[in-house]
Amino acid sequence: MNNIREIIEEEVVRRGVISFARFMELALYCPNLGYYERPDVSPGRQGDFFTSVSVGKLFGELLAFQFSGWIKAAPAGKWQVLEAGAHEGRLAADILHWLEGHRPDLLKSLDYWILEPSASRRQSQERTLGGLRGGVRWFDAWGALPPSGVHGVIFSSELLDAMPVHRLGWDAAGKKWFEWGVSLKDGDFAWTKMPENEGFKVARGRLELPPELIEVLPDGFTTEVCPAASEWWRQAAGVLKGGKLVAIDYGLTVEELFMPQRREGTLRAYHRHHPGRNVLAHVGEQDITAHANFSAIREAGEAGGLRTEALISQAQFLTGIAEKMWKEKGLMAEWNSTRARQFQTLTHPEHLGQSFRVLIQAR
Repeated sequence: MNNIREIIEEEVVRRGVISFARFMELALYCPNLGYYERPDVSPGRQGDFFTSVSVGKLFGELLAFQFSGWIKAAPAGKWQVLEAGAHEGRLAADILHWLEGHRPDLLKSLDYWILEPSASRRQSQERTLGGLRGGVRWFDAWGALPPSGVHGVIFSSELLDAMPVHRLGWDAAGKKWFEWGVSLKDGDFAWTKMPENEGFKVARGRLELPPELIEVLPDGFTTEVCPAASEWWRQAAGVLKGGKLVAIDYGLTVEELFMPQRREGTLRAYHRHHPGRNVLAHVGEQDITAHANFSAIREAGEAGGLRTEALISQAQFLTGIAEKMWKEKGLMAEWNSTRARQFQTLTHPEHLGQSFRVLIQAR
């Protein structure tokens, strides 16, 4: 088969119904055919979605300044910055170029690692990084990292919100959750209630809600649960031997996820920057995303021995970095009108400043 829709249809026909997590996994990540595997898919004004990296180099420069500050404050040694899910490598290039120009001594004692399971994405990153390839090392899984782990910074930007989610609905009469799966109806993909299975039990086990909320939760309330994100974060925490673990992503706390206005959940599709609710349409041709549950992510890290330092908006995070940059002699001169516009886009609440959250944990 050479069509992602045919691949998903064949699996649905064989099994009768599949979880949305499986549908999302295939639609986004099926090798060579999934949305993120396509060579013509990239963020930016001409793509389907707009990211902080799309704004310009400033985002990477601010991160580079902050990462270098964290590392400089730690004991001397060999350090690593590990970026997970580096898209086409633009953010890595922006960070490394800034370090090369402003922290060359630190860069000599620093390894830049990229965790990327996709072979096609690794090739794209290698092309983007060009002459920097000698200073970058790729890994396709946590288990492939050296046993010494990471001493420094592990970070991801817009990764957790793209991990496959289970879609659960609330049966108020029975006071229980059920899972929305995907079946075929009249030749199209359609939502179908699934029988209980192991995947559902794992997802349901992550929904520990207070009894007072359960009592008032309306019938049909729908939410997303992402065991994959919590497990990924748990693995990252285990790899981090010393330093910071950082996620920058669309996300909410569990209290925010269960507010009345989110009774249909946060699941969205994006095509040419236009959001849509029909995530079962245009298979392989649109981005699919759901807000990360930062409460669950935070708990996974703390269970792994990390301490939480901050869960703040991107505006708060980047503004704090900028304030420190402005105090350093010589860096202020680079803040021209272009960077000022980039900074406004990154931090203004009507742009990217409020919709993105930043979780920082440390060991």
